[in-house]
Amino acid sequence: MNWILLIIAGLFEVAFAACLGKAKEATGIESTYWYIGFIVCLSISMFLLLKVTQQLPIGTAYAVWTGIGAVGTVLVGILIFKEPATFWRLFFIMTLIVSIIGLKVVSH
Repeated sequence: MNWILLIIAGLFEVAFAACLGKAKEATGIESTYWYIGFIVCLSISMFLLLKVTQQLPIGTAYAVWTGIGAVGTVLVGILIFKEPATFWRLFFIMTLIVSIIGLKVVSH
């Protein structure tokens, strides 16, 4: 169950980064809504990370959380914000994914 909560926490990390990107593009009250979404997603992500670190090793949990956030944010950048999807960028994203899976496999 802790691993599922950690994945959800990582997805909320992606969401709060996406909210920041959308807030940057928005104006007026719409920008405020995106910033509120950022605060809500950040709070949920941090709460879930805090909860799972009570059972999982902090080093592993934090690395997986940031890895999910990094991979997800790059993918959101490519798919939503039209950032470039170069070979090297995708290559290093794949190495992050392999590392996240490796940490899960070797953790107790």
